[in-house]
Amino acid sequence: MKMADGSTILRRNRPGTKSKDFCRWPDEPLEEMDSTLAVQQYIQQLIKRDPSNVELILTMPEAQDEGVWKYEHLRQFCMELNGLAVRLQKECSPSTCTQMTATDQWIFLCAAHKTPKECPAIDYTRHTLDGAACLLNSNKYFPSSVSPRVSIKESSVTKLGSVCRRVYRIFSHAYFHHRRIFDEFEAETYLCHRFTHFVTKYNLMSKENLIVPINVGENAASGESEA
Repeated sequence: MKMADGSTILRRNRPGTKSKDFCRWPDEPLEEMDSTLAVQQYIQQLIKRDPSNVELILTMPEAQDEGVWKYEHLRQFCMELNGLAVRLQKECSPSTCTQMTATDQWIFLCAAHKTPKECPAIDYTRHTLDGAACLLNSNKYFPSSVSPRVSIKESSVTKLGSVCRRVYRIFSHAYFHHRRIFDEFEAETYLCHRFTHFVTKYNLMSKENLIVPINVGENAASGESEA
């Protein structure tokens, strides 16, 4: 991107840049982004501008492929969730949270094993984010190339719902068992708020499974849930 005076903007944090000055370059229209990661960069640009403006962040640009839009948002959610996982490690350990639970009625089984089974909550969190990263970066399901990703096969798009369902459990565990950490993280990122609106807008999760009370009218039914 060039300025009016013809100078080129280098979208890179130079060595020695202070944290308060990170990524302090002008916004750029999506159609002008010359990168294989243009959609991801555009989403990150909107988040950086105002993470609380969930509606704007989730508004898909004209002519944008919906499958790619959903895919890139989910990748972004998983990257940001690592920040919550790091904070949870301060008080969520295999000895304090021996199961991945939300309310007392829900026990979540971890799909990282040959047969889904119970895991300590922090291990479930790590396994789930690792598994999501492996799937979303799989060339088999989401092939990448030297040019920007313009479409995704419908058979691959259908896999996004199961990823959403699993990573949402990290939010629910944090909300019901580590409320202080959840509230502090949410106040900074609005991530659960954005995720809830995302999966609702694109019908990636059923409303009865959205048990963190963010504009959700009903709580989920009780039971044990497999991966």
